[in-house]
Amino acid sequence: MKLYPIQCGKFKLDGGAMFGVVPKSLWQRTNPADENNLIELGTRSLLIEDGKKLILIDCGLGEKQNEKFFGHYSLWGDDNLDKNLKKYGFVKDDITDVFFSHLHFDHCGGAIEWNADRTGYQPAFKNAQFWTNQDHWKWATEPNAREKASFLKENILPLQESGQLNFLPTPQSGNYGFAPDLKMDVIFVDGHTDKQMLPVIKYQDKTIVFAADLIPTVGHIPQVYVMGYDTRPLLTMEEKAAFLQQCVDNDYLLFFEHDAHNELASLKMTEKGIRLDQTFSMEEVFGY
Repeated sequence: MKLYPIQCGKFKLDGGAMFGVVPKSLWQRTNPADENNLIELGTRSLLIEDGKKLILIDCGLGEKQNEKFFGHYSLWGDDNLDKNLKKYGFVKDDITDVFFSHLHFDHCGGAIEWNADRTGYQPAFKNAQFWTNQDHWKWATEPNAREKASFLKENILPLQESGQLNFLPTPQSGNYGFAPDLKMDVIFVDGHTDKQMLPVIKYQDKTIVFAADLIPTVGHIPQVYVMGYDTRPLLTMEEKAAFLQQCVDNDYLLFFEHDAHNELASLKMTEKGIRLDQTFSMEEVFGY
């Protein structure tokens, strides 16, 4: 097995929205804002190569939205999915599975693209199976008013129309073995959106957790640093407390999807609670 970080693109969001009720004087220490109060974010996917399987966890915003849409998100940098797959010798047609942590546009938009004559949509990964869970699918296709702008029909409905969509069973609690041969489990959390899935992967002598939107950046590690986007912020705090303790107890490394500058981090217990220990790149930890 090999793991590869795949930066799909970078964007910006309002720092206040990303940190909710936390004062700017605190969050700007880790996530400095520009003159418009925007902070730098990424859409980093994780690629898992194991035998004939090539699994991509999340796939960024994609490129099919119009200029007005992307204008809201201040795209920056020159990263994209195709460029960074090519870096490791792959193309989108090589992907066998695309696993979605959840179906907000910045996590699944890259899975669907315009067809050749731009009259409709088609899967960007023509040889892949798409994976979500039934409860989250219902949540995304019957969206509440708060999340409606994040669940875009053009990203979601073509997944089902393709015939490539699959549902994982949702456990009542605990982890679910998505791919036992890959030593990959899934933690379900509900504070950000209903039945978000966090993959847990054993790799070499480490365990890596794809933190998705439970802990989007290193600045969000403290328990009370919760996004304004979360539908159930008090539940997020409860889930983070349990999750962070699990990470410390088991020496898990966090893999950040939205941190534009940090790929991995270890955690430590301090007098103030669980905090960042060290940050690493995949190359530093695994030597490639």
